[in-house]
Amino acid sequence: MLKILHIAPLNFAGVPYDFFKMHNYCGDSSRLITLHKNERVFPEDICLNLPLPNQYLAKKIRLKKVEQLEQENSTTAHYFETRNLFERIYYNTYDFLIQPKVEKTISDYALNDFNIIHYDGGLDFYRNARQAIKWKKQGKKIVCCYYGSDLRIRGLIKSLDEISDLNLTSEFDHLSLKKDLNYLFYPYDPSELPVKKERMDEEIKIVHSPTNRKYKGTELIISVIERIKKERRIEFLLLENIERRRLLEIKSECDISIDQVGGTMGGTGYGKAGLETLAMGIPTITNMTKDYADWLPENPFDVANNAEELYKTLIELIDDESLRLEKGVKGKDWVKKFHSFESVNQHLMRLYRAHGII
Repeated sequence: MLKILHIAPLNFAGVPYDFFKMHNYCGDSSRLITLHKNERVFPEDICLNLPLPNQYLAKKIRLKKVEQLEQENSTTAHYFETRNLFERIYYNTYDFLIQPKVEKTISDYALNDFNIIHYDGGLDFYRNARQAIKWKKQGKKIVCCYYGSDLRIRGLIKSLDEISDLNLTSEFDHLSLKKDLNYLFYPYDPSELPVKKERMDEEIKIVHSPTNRKYKGTELIISVIERIKKERRIEFLLLENIERRRLLEIKSECDISIDQVGGTMGGTGYGKAGLETLAMGIPTITNMTKDYADWLPENPFDVANNAEELYKTLIELIDDESLRLEKGVKGKDWVKKFHSFESVNQHLMRLYRAHGII
């Protein structure tokens, strides 16, 4: 039995928690430590509930980084660097302040007993990765898994990247940013989902639930929806800042879902939101590069990369109920085949063996 520890800054969309659940479901022993509480109320295992950086300042810094990266249009991942003395003092002070709580957590939960350490988001407790370095010297295997903006915007933590035994991603565009990444579908258990509601209403319900409007292309989506409202009977649900259980209940009453189209810095493809609607049997639209769309096995998504493609795809789905039903069945089967605990765990074990983890 393997003992696998996951450490994540946040329970990003519940994905680290799904990995934790998968390991235990498949017969290994796992814990998940999250540093900060996810405001969207995803389940937690052990949350340190550390204070987040000043939100206003953090958002300003992040926005500036996004704008800079958009201008650079870099094709490779960059290393995270503090830009000035203030940032260096900030991170050093923050690490000093959280150290007592981190060390108590390591002791209280016997974290030194784990032999595989997964860093979800590629971030240690400390910005200089000193705990990861300590565990590496003790012979533990280090795995880094990247989910999205951690690699695109923040960048790699050099000291952690240098000691990582295996690097994973669930984002297709990451594969071109860092050459030693291995793609892994993230695990998903659809048992949490409500049953899709049968509806007799002729008005088609279309849902979009962005966590970040800029990343998801929400303004473009709204402009297309306004055009379609003049031609078809539809109801558009823009769901933001809604409690998760209620969010899923509302989605289960919808006919079509739009994940993302034309956003910036959010990558292309699909995230947890798109996976959830597919698993409920709801046709799901997202953007994908041609390489990604061709690469994704048995691709179940409706692909739209711009306003005109989104318009045409929506009209087709709105006008053809049998097509919606057909795509709904295909989506549910695809999630089970590629994202089930059993499927993802088998793939991960193959990667463990190939990289000398086990």
